[in-house]
Amino acid sequence: MKNRQSYTIKHAIQCLNTLVLRNFFSMPKGILQHISDPKDIRTLELVDLIQLAQELREFIIDIVATKEGHLGASLGVVELTIALHYVFNTPKDKLIWDVGHQAYGHKILTGRREIFNTNRQLGGISGFPKRSESPYDNFGTGHSSTSISAILGMALASQLKGEKNRQHIAVIGDASIASGMAFEGLNHAGDTNANILIILNDNAIGIDPSVGALKKYLTNVKKGTAKDENIFECLNFNYSGPMDGHDLAALINELRRLKDIEGPKLLHIITTKGKGLQKAEENQVVYHAPGKFNKETGDLWPKTSEIQPPKYQDVFGHTLVELAENNEKIVGITPAMPTGSSLKYMMEQLPERAFDVGIAEQHAVTMAGGMAAEGLVPFCNIYSTFLQRAYDQIIHDVALQNLPVIFCLDRAGLVGQDGATHHGIYDMAYLRCIPNLIIFAPLNEIELRNIMFTAQLGLEHPIAIRYPRGRGVTLDWKQNFNKIPIGISQELKKGTKIAVLSIGHIGNMVSDLLKDMNERGQIGHYNMRFVKPLDTLMLQKIFSTYESVITIEDGCKMGGFGSAILEYANEIHSFVPIKIFGIEDVFIEQGTVEELHKISKIDISTLKNYINNLLNTD
Repeated sequence: MKNRQSYTIKHAIQCLNTLVLRNFFSMPKGILQHISDPKDIRTLELVDLIQLAQELREFIIDIVATKEGHLGASLGVVELTIALHYVFNTPKDKLIWDVGHQAYGHKILTGRREIFNTNRQLGGISGFPKRSESPYDNFGTGHSSTSISAILGMALASQLKGEKNRQHIAVIGDASIASGMAFEGLNHAGDTNANILIILNDNAIGIDPSVGALKKYLTNVKKGTAKDENIFECLNFNYSGPMDGHDLAALINELRRLKDIEGPKLLHIITTKGKGLQKAEENQVVYHAPGKFNKETGDLWPKTSEIQPPKYQDVFGHTLVELAENNEKIVGITPAMPTGSSLKYMMEQLPERAFDVGIAEQHAVTMAGGMAAEGLVPFCNIYSTFLQRAYDQIIHDVALQNLPVIFCLDRAGLVGQDGATHHGIYDMAYLRCIPNLIIFAPLNEIELRNIMFTAQLGLEHPIAIRYPRGRGVTLDWKQNFNKIPIGISQELKKGTKIAVLSIGHIGNMVSDLLKDMNERGQIGHYNMRFVKPLDTLMLQKIFSTYESVITIEDGCKMGGFGSAILEYANEIHSFVPIKIFGIEDVFIEQGTVEELHKISKIDISTLKNYINNLLNTD
């Protein structure tokens, strides 16, 4: 009986152990996967929050290693992200992330963990905060330095609505806060009693290292060698810091303290961009958006060994150095994008004549105008989407005075996975209406080099040269320079029935299509090159020769290149039908460039089908 009882107890213990083990192994491990909402974070103890920070970093690294995206900025604010959602009652309390590069952790903790692997992909979530995506994304960001103005607007709105207990927080980096718009926001906010908290995330780098006097001042603050008066206190902010932005317990305590203080406040935290991945900490420029990498070691996956055409940005960078070595009047200007624009080559070889002015597009344009007024030859390189921020300066400070500034618009057209905030699809439309301004789009790398060569020889007007993100089409691109006559296009292929007029790099797609089509010489192809001035002599020839005209551009249809052709056709009373291929009057979200071209119906299949339909109507 005793043996039987002993066996029964032993068997029960074994069953219980098996059941416990089964339950243990079937239960989800870790903390992050139990977080579906910031409310879940607020139930945790400090030790759990520290564990959550580690898991969140690992999760971001795991996804970005294979899916790509912005890495370093989000790794640097993991503790801050957790602390903010722990202390504040988001989304009732408003939280804005300036630029949004650092918002991956925020997205993961606010209900998007399970779909985060769709980040920046077609049909997936945006790589930046987006109001329509989540109630926790209180304001859409993508361009820098907007957060202070936006959060001040929300705080003043809360005052007017009698919402006295609502908190308003903006997180802004040391590179972004140096921008003029951020200073405008600080200047206004300091003259109010608005309940706002500005968190200055100071890691001494934007995409490239921060520059300017404010950076030097913040460095001195960190060292304790700054002058007695604090610049933010002088602007009437209740300043605290600098403090370690990776000390989660200290962050929570300080945020709780600041939560009970009324009026404008600024918390200065020190963080490390790329925190938690050694390679990202050591090479912060590359690991801002590194592409695919080994998540264990951080090593970048090797690029293809196949010889490829160069990136347009590198053609610009190397050509500028080549020209500047023979023309001492040439200077280069970039607003905080020396690596992305490849102005870094001139900054390395001719540093006294290359200027990174920080995130300051307005200043960059007007400074270029000042240089041109004094006889220099300024190449002002600004991404197409960022030149939008300096529109008045283009008109008032450059074009109105007819100063021969050379604008180089990188990332023109659909840029891919950065999405609607970064597509450079409006430049032809918003520049075409400005008097005195020449607009040129090179078909390939050789044309980019030649128009840069032509412009530095001396022009009577300012010029905007637009070219896309990515690679060109020519391996043997470094050829001797040839001057391009202003306003003159090229007949690439003569035809009899249909004329295709292309502008810029997308013309290579047209050439490839026509090579593969059995169209018996009926289709002509014209590389128009200049959006302004148009080659009117060539257009008169085209309208008198062809039965149909097709225009194609990687920009918006409304007011763009095709519109310019249509306007001229109307001016000369041409009745030749014109079909415009361009981007419709909608914002295009993220996806690969190929996917977005297809969605926008400026892809090779759409063009081929349309041409075939025209040819088969007879």
